[in-house]
Amino acid sequence: MWQAIDTQVQEEKPAYVCVADGVILNIANRNPEYLEVVNGGMFSICDSSYVPIYLKWIYGIKREQYCGSQIFMDIIGMKKYRMFFMGTSQQTLAALKANLEKIDPRIADMTFYELPFRTVEQFDYKGIADMVNADEADIIWVALGAPKQEIFMSKLKPYLHKGVMIAVGAAFKFYSGLDEKRAPNWMVKHHLEFVYRIFSDPKKQFCRCAWIIITLPQLLWGEWKRKKGTIIKK
Repeated sequence: MWQAIDTQVQEEKPAYVCVADGVILNIANRNPEYLEVVNGGMFSICDSSYVPIYLKWIYGIKREQYCGSQIFMDIIGMKKYRMFFMGTSQQTLAALKANLEKIDPRIADMTFYELPFRTVEQFDYKGIADMVNADEADIIWVALGAPKQEIFMSKLKPYLHKGVMIAVGAAFKFYSGLDEKRAPNWMVKHHLEFVYRIFSDPKKQFCRCAWIIITLPQLLWGEWKRKKGTIIKK
Protein backbone atom coordinates (compact mmCIF):
# COMPACT_ATOMS: atom_id res chain seq x y z
CA MET A 1 0.00 0.00 0.00
CA TRP A 2 2.69 2.50 1.00
CA GLN A 3 4.72 1.71 -2.09
CA ALA A 4 1.66 2.19 -4.31
CA ILE A 5 0.92 5.59 -2.78
CA ASP A 6 4.54 6.71 -2.94
CA THR A 7 4.89 5.56 -6.55
CA GLN A 8 1.75 7.48 -7.50
CA VAL A 9 3.12 10.59 -5.79
CA GLN A 10 6.52 10.24 -7.46
CA GLU A 11 4.97 9.76 -10.89
CA GLU A 12 2.81 12.86 -10.27
CA LYS A 13 -0.42 11.17 -11.32
CA PRO A 14 -3.79 11.95 -9.66
CA ALA A 15 -5.61 9.11 -7.88
CA TYR A 16 -7.83 8.42 -4.89
CA VAL A 17 -8.11 5.90 -2.07
CA CYS A 18 -11.44 4.84 -0.53
CA VAL A 19 -12.27 3.26 2.83
CA ALA A 20 -14.37 0.09 2.91
CA ASP A 21 -16.86 -0.16 5.76
CA GLY A 22 -20.42 -1.41 6.15
CA VAL A 23 -21.87 1.83 4.77
CA ILE A 24 -19.81 1.65 1.59
CA LEU A 25 -20.47 -2.08 1.08
CA ASN A 26 -24.19 -1.49 1.53
CA ILE A 27 -24.47 1.49 -0.83
CA ALA A 28 -22.08 0.07 -3.45
CA ASN A 29 -24.13 -3.13 -3.73
CA ARG A 30 -27.37 -1.19 -4.16
CA ASN A 31 -26.06 1.58 -6.42
CA PRO A 32 -24.09 0.56 -9.56
CA GLU A 33 -22.89 4.13 -10.13
CA TYR A 34 -21.43 4.36 -6.63
CA LEU A 35 -19.83 0.91 -7.05
CA GLU A 36 -18.10 2.25 -10.17
CA VAL A 37 -16.82 5.23 -8.15
CA VAL A 38 -15.36 2.97 -5.44
CA ASN A 39 -13.82 0.61 -8.00
CA GLY A 40 -12.28 3.61 -9.74
CA GLY A 41 -9.94 4.25 -6.82
CA MET A 42 -6.39 2.92 -6.45
CA PHE A 43 -7.64 0.57 -3.73
CA SER A 44 -9.86 0.55 -0.64
CA ILE A 45 -8.63 0.04 2.91
CA CYS A 46 -10.55 -2.05 5.48
CA ASP A 47 -12.02 0.76 7.57
CA SER A 48 -14.47 -1.49 9.42
CA SER A 49 -13.39 -4.28 11.76
CA TYR A 50 -16.15 -6.39 10.18
CA VAL A 51 -14.86 -6.14 6.60
CA PRO A 52 -11.89 -8.51 7.32
CA ILE A 53 -14.41 -10.96 8.81
CA TYR A 54 -16.52 -10.84 5.64
CA LEU A 55 -13.44 -11.35 3.46
CA LYS A 56 -12.25 -14.35 5.47
CA TRP A 57 -15.71 -15.96 5.60
CA ILE A 58 -16.49 -15.61 1.90
CA TYR A 59 -13.09 -15.71 0.20
CA GLY A 60 -10.71 -17.12 2.82
CA ILE A 61 -8.63 -13.93 2.51
CA LYS A 62 -6.92 -12.63 5.64
CA ARG A 63 -6.86 -8.85 6.01
CA GLU A 64 -6.37 -6.52 8.97
CA GLN A 65 -8.53 -3.50 9.82
CA TYR A 66 -6.86 -0.26 8.84
CA CYS A 67 -9.25 2.63 9.27
CA GLY A 68 -9.12 6.12 7.81
CA SER A 69 -8.06 7.73 11.07
CA GLN A 70 -5.08 5.36 11.32
CA ILE A 71 -3.76 5.93 7.81
CA PHE A 72 -4.23 9.66 8.43
CA MET A 73 -1.98 9.74 11.48
CA ASP A 74 0.53 7.30 10.01
CA ILE A 75 1.12 9.55 6.99
CA ILE A 76 1.19 12.67 9.17
CA GLY A 77 3.85 10.97 11.30
CA MET A 78 6.01 10.25 8.25
CA LYS A 79 6.67 13.99 7.83
CA LYS A 80 7.33 13.20 4.19
CA TYR A 81 4.66 14.73 1.98
CA ARG A 82 3.18 18.12 1.26
CA MET A 83 -0.53 17.84 2.11
CA PHE A 84 -3.81 19.63 1.47
CA PHE A 85 -6.68 19.27 3.97
CA MET A 86 -10.30 19.85 2.95
CA GLY A 87 -13.66 19.29 4.60
CA THR A 88 -15.56 20.01 7.87
CA SER A 89 -15.82 23.46 9.47
CA GLN A 90 -13.19 26.18 9.71
CA GLN A 91 -13.23 25.88 13.49
CA THR A 92 -12.48 22.15 13.30
CA LEU A 93 -9.78 22.72 10.68
CA ALA A 94 -8.08 25.41 12.78
CA ALA A 95 -7.98 23.14 15.84
CA LEU A 96 -6.80 20.22 13.71
CA LYS A 97 -4.00 22.30 12.23
CA ALA A 98 -2.83 23.43 15.68
CA ASN A 99 -2.65 19.81 16.86
CA LEU A 100 -0.90 18.49 13.75
CA GLU A 101 1.72 21.26 13.82
CA LYS A 102 2.96 19.74 17.07
CA ILE A 103 3.73 16.53 15.18
CA ASP A 104 5.11 18.10 12.02
CA PRO A 105 5.97 21.85 12.09
CA ARG A 106 5.86 21.96 8.28
CA ILE A 107 2.07 21.68 8.49
CA ALA A 108 1.93 25.33 9.55
CA ASP A 109 2.50 26.22 5.88
CA MET A 110 -0.03 23.75 4.47
CA THR A 111 -3.58 24.52 3.33
CA PHE A 112 -6.70 23.74 5.36
CA TYR A 113 -9.76 24.47 3.24
CA GLU A 114 -13.38 24.44 4.43
CA LEU A 115 -15.57 23.00 1.69
CA PRO A 116 -18.91 24.81 1.33
CA PHE A 117 -22.02 22.90 2.36
CA ARG A 118 -23.61 21.65 -0.85
CA THR A 119 -24.40 18.52 -2.84
CA VAL A 120 -21.67 16.73 -4.79
CA GLU A 121 -23.15 18.05 -8.04
CA GLN A 122 -22.84 21.68 -6.90
CA PHE A 123 -19.12 21.87 -6.12
CA ASP A 124 -16.87 23.96 -8.34
CA TYR A 125 -14.45 21.12 -9.06
CA LYS A 126 -12.28 23.07 -11.45
CA GLY A 127 -11.96 25.93 -8.98
CA ILE A 128 -11.06 23.56 -6.13
CA ALA A 129 -8.59 21.71 -8.36
CA ASP A 130 -6.95 24.98 -9.36
CA MET A 131 -6.20 25.66 -5.67
CA VAL A 132 -4.84 22.16 -5.11
CA ASN A 133 -2.76 22.25 -8.29
CA ALA A 134 -1.28 25.60 -7.32
CA ASP A 135 -0.44 24.18 -3.90
CA GLU A 136 1.33 21.20 -5.52
CA ALA A 137 0.17 18.90 -2.72
CA ASP A 138 1.23 15.24 -2.76
CA ILE A 139 -1.51 13.96 -0.44
CA ILE A 140 -5.01 15.47 -0.44
CA TRP A 141 -7.13 14.60 2.58
CA VAL A 142 -10.91 14.65 2.03
CA ALA A 143 -13.25 14.52 5.02
CA LEU A 144 -16.86 14.66 3.87
CA GLY A 145 -18.18 11.31 5.04
CA ALA A 146 -19.37 8.40 2.90
CA PRO A 147 -20.74 8.25 0.26
CA LYS A 148 -20.18 11.95 -0.46
CA GLN A 149 -16.39 11.96 -0.14
CA GLU A 150 -15.86 9.11 -2.61
CA ILE A 151 -18.06 10.76 -5.25
CA PHE A 152 -16.32 14.08 -4.59
CA MET A 153 -12.89 12.54 -5.20
CA SER A 154 -14.00 10.84 -8.43
CA LYS A 155 -15.34 14.14 -9.77
CA LEU A 156 -12.27 16.14 -8.69
CA LYS A 157 -9.69 13.71 -10.10
CA PRO A 158 -10.04 14.70 -13.81
CA TYR A 159 -9.07 18.30 -12.94
CA LEU A 160 -6.00 17.45 -10.85
CA HIS A 161 -2.46 17.44 -12.21
CA LYS A 162 -1.11 15.25 -9.41
CA GLY A 163 -1.77 14.11 -5.85
CA VAL A 164 -3.30 11.11 -4.07
CA MET A 165 -6.66 11.90 -2.49
CA ILE A 166 -7.52 9.83 0.59
CA ALA A 167 -10.99 9.72 2.15
CA VAL A 168 -10.76 9.87 5.94
CA GLY A 169 -14.35 10.34 7.12
CA ALA A 170 -14.40 11.62 10.69
CA ALA A 171 -10.61 11.74 11.17
CA PHE A 172 -10.51 15.55 11.15
CA LYS A 173 -13.07 15.62 13.95
CA PHE A 174 -11.27 12.93 15.93
CA TYR A 175 -7.95 14.77 15.95
CA SER A 176 -9.23 18.35 16.23
CA GLY A 177 -9.97 17.83 19.90
CA LEU A 178 -13.24 19.73 19.49
CA ASP A 179 -15.67 17.23 18.04
CA GLU A 180 -16.43 13.55 18.35
CA LYS A 181 -13.80 11.10 19.53
CA ARG A 182 -13.03 7.59 18.37
CA ALA A 183 -14.21 4.66 20.46
CA PRO A 184 -11.91 3.27 23.18
CA ASN A 185 -9.46 0.59 22.03
CA TRP A 186 -11.31 -2.19 23.83
CA MET A 187 -14.49 -1.43 21.88
CA VAL A 188 -12.58 -1.33 18.58
CA LYS A 189 -10.88 -4.64 19.41
CA HIS A 190 -14.24 -6.32 20.16
CA HIS A 191 -15.96 -4.93 17.03
CA LEU A 192 -18.15 -2.56 19.03
CA GLU A 193 -17.06 0.78 17.58
CA PHE A 194 -20.40 1.11 15.78
CA VAL A 195 -22.19 1.06 19.18
CA TYR A 196 -20.01 3.93 20.42
CA ARG A 197 -20.69 5.96 17.29
CA ILE A 198 -24.45 5.37 17.52
CA PHE A 199 -24.50 6.83 21.03
CA SER A 200 -22.19 9.68 19.97
CA ASP A 201 -24.37 10.71 17.02
CA PRO A 202 -27.63 8.68 17.17
CA LYS A 203 -29.51 10.66 14.52
CA LYS A 204 -26.89 10.05 11.84
CA GLN A 205 -25.48 6.67 12.83
CA PHE A 206 -28.72 4.88 13.69
CA CYS A 207 -30.04 5.47 10.18
CA ARG A 208 -26.80 4.18 8.66
CA CYS A 209 -26.70 1.10 10.86
CA ALA A 210 -30.36 0.37 10.21
CA TRP A 211 -29.72 0.18 6.46
CA ILE A 212 -26.74 -2.10 7.02
CA ILE A 213 -28.71 -4.44 9.30
CA ILE A 214 -31.58 -4.61 6.80
CA THR A 215 -29.62 -5.13 3.58
CA LEU A 216 -26.08 -6.36 4.28
CA PRO A 217 -26.86 -9.91 5.53
CA GLN A 218 -28.74 -10.67 2.31
CA LEU A 219 -25.94 -9.21 0.20
CA LEU A 220 -23.27 -11.24 2.02
CA TRP A 221 -25.33 -14.42 1.81
CA GLY A 222 -25.83 -13.90 -1.92
CA GLU A 223 -22.10 -13.33 -2.43
CA TRP A 224 -21.26 -16.45 -0.41
CA LYS A 225 -23.63 -18.56 -2.56
CA ARG A 226 -22.19 -17.05 -5.74
CA LYS A 227 -18.66 -17.83 -4.57
CA LYS A 228 -19.64 -21.37 -3.57
CA GLY A 229 -21.30 -21.92 -6.94
CA THR A 230 -18.19 -20.74 -8.77
CA ILE A 231 -16.00 -23.19 -6.81
CA ILE A 232 -18.37 -26.13 -7.55
CA LYS A 233 -18.39 -25.34 -11.28
CA LYS A 234 -14.60 -25.36 -11.36
